[in-house]
Order: sequence, then C-alpha cells, then structure tokens
Amino acid sequence: MAPADPIMGVAADFNRDPNPNKINLSSGIFKDENDNTPILQSVKEAESRILQNETTKAYSGIEGFPAFAEAVLPFIFGKEHEVLSSQRAVTAHAPGGSGALRVVGDFVHKTSPGTTVWVSDPTWSNHIQIFNAAGLKVEKYPYFDVQSNGLAFEKMMAVLKNIPAGDAIILHGCCHNPTGVDPSLEQWKQIADLVHARDILPIIDFAYQGFGTGIREDAIGPLELIRPEKEALICGSFSKNFALYNERTGSVTAVARDQQTADVVMSQLKVVIRSIYSCPPAHGGIIVSTILNDPDLRKQWEAELKQMRDRINAMRHLLAETMTAKGIPGDSSFITQQKGMFSFSGLTPTQVQRLRDEYSIYIIGNGRINVAAVTPSNVIPLCDAIAAVI
Repeated sequence: MAPADPIMGVAADFNRDPNPNKINLSSGIFKDENDNTPILQSVKEAESRILQNETTKAYSGIEGFPAFAEAVLPFIFGKEHEVLSSQRAVTAHAPGGSGALRVVGDFVHKTSPGTTVWVSDPTWSNHIQIFNAAGLKVEKYPYFDVQSNGLAFEKMMAVLKNIPAGDAIILHGCCHNPTGVDPSLEQWKQIADLVHARDILPIIDFAYQGFGTGIREDAIGPLELIRPEKEALICGSFSKNFALYNERTGSVTAVARDQQTADVVMSQLKVVIRSIYSCPPAHGGIIVSTILNDPDLRKQWEAELKQMRDRINAMRHLLAETMTAKGIPGDSSFITQQKGMFSFSGLTPTQVQRLRDEYSIYIIGNGRINVAAVTPSNVIPLCDAIAAVI
C-alpha cells in the first residue's frame, strides 16, 4: 500500500476523528470565523450569469477559452506591463495550480530533459512529487532560518550561485508555503540578478496572489524576474483568492524572449496538455474570466478578497497574542510578520503527534499551521494544547 499524502492524509485522519472539538489546521483552505469555507458572493453572481447565458457545453481549445487568457495576463502582470505590449507572454488554463506545475514539469522535461529543478527547503510537499513524476531530478536550496523564523537569505544565495546554468528554480511568488516568509523587494532584486546572470530558468509558483498584501503588491517581488528578453514560467492558482477549491482552476504562463518565441512555446505547451488532460475543465475558468472582465463583479470580488486577507491577518495577531498570554516559550511575534495562510510554527514532529493523539488537533508533520483555520472560538483550546505539549 502506498503511504498517505502528508497533507491529504492528515485531513483524512481528521475526518475520521469522532471528537466534536477536533481542530483541523492541516489543509490549505480558507475558513471564516464559523469554520466554514464559503462561496464568494461574486462567484455566485458570476455563476448565475453563466447559467443564464451559456448555450453549449462544447470543448474549449487545448489552452482554454481566449477570454481566460485575456483576463489572467493583466491580472498577473498589470495592464501596462511590457510583456503585454510586446505580446511575449502566453497563458493556458490548467486544472489547478498543481495541474499547471505538472504541465511545466512535462514541458521542461520535453524541451530540456537533463534539467534539475531546485526547490526551497522547506517547500510545498507536492512540488517534489510533481517534478519527479515528470521525470526531473529535484534538489533543494536553503530557505528558512529556524533561529530567526525568517529567510536564510545568505545561505540561499550561496547555493544559488552554484546552480548550473540551464537548471530551473521554483520560487514562491508570495505567501511562501509552508513558512509564510517572503523575500523583501531588495532581496527579490538580488535573486533576479543572480538567476538571470547564471541562466537559471525561474518557475514562479504564484498560488496566493492577493492573499498577502494585495493583488498588485504581491506581484512586485516576483515581477522583478520578468525582465526584457528573459524567460520565465508562472504557475497560477485561483483556488485561494477566488475560493474555487473544487473547481481546480489554474493557469500556466510562459514569458518568452519575444512574440515569435512565445508562439513556439505555446505550441509546445499545447502538445504537453493534449497528452495529459486534452483540454481544461471549463467552469472555473469561465467564472474567473467573467469576474475579472466585469468592472462591477471585479470590484465586489476584490472587496471579498480583502475580507479574507484581513481575517487571516487578524488571526495571526490573535494567535500570537494568545500564545504569549498562555506563557508559551519564545517570541511569537514572528507569526504576525509572515504572510498568507501558513505559519511555520516550530512544533516538532513529536509535538505534532501529541497534539493529534491527545487533543485532536491536526497539523502536518513539519509543523505548518493553516492560520486561516484559526478562529476566535478555537484559539484558546489550541494554545492551551500547544502549551501542554511544549
């Protein structure tokens, strides 16, 4: 029997636990203050319009519907970015961020089969599985500094300086999973300088745009990598920022040196997509393009996105304050400085297991906490349990 997935397996264990006071901090999914994952009102309105106006369930193109790319490109880059005016970026609709990463993995293996993909240590566990499944070797570069609960920037750059030309590097666009620690703008600039100087292909996993500080603010750092005549691949997800978890809606975007090369890259991406899933599921992509292309719906959605972001940030402060009030050793303020859904708590695997066995609190083995699942009603029992196991 194959081992359980390190994240999905914990969620399955949680579902089987009969304890009515159980707490699930494992899966990366937004929760409101009542522990529900709501459908956004902007999404409901978009779906109502789609239902009223749709006339067919025919296949989309291999890359999805044109309206999706027309919406996604300015969403990632901003309306005035050079890659749009030069038409050197192309986008395909993929089944979730995971599907986008697998398309990229197969594309890299097909076009440059000896490439090694470098991922942060730690990183989202599925990165390694996806790129290994695509036939690529995966190596790690330092990222998290346990002592400071921050970025191990000097160690990271020291390893990046020795990555062979032609290899690829996975960089989390914002809200790093699992640590919640992002580079500063100046650090992003230094990373971009080094990556391009060494001819390393940047692959940006942009799963949380809008969940950190704001839609455009979250793009400032990773867009340092998008420079004239330089190449990059961007894997986007709309699971979090549109709460479209089960619609599996993502995007794979290629930035080429020029428009002609971009067209060639798209042709290769379409060959890869055709061999995996033929063409994407339409519904989520139509929702996203309907909202992003309609000024009123987009305004409503952006307000809802801000509400989700503000709730997560409020829970960060509440969690840190409650941990301090409960006398948990150490400075908990690092939790408030991280961004996005996750916090690298510093809990050991033994402590995580005790939380599960003794308190029905479910956290994945590396200690990553989904801050979005913390609520005013569960934060005290959570911190009491953490204090007990520490």
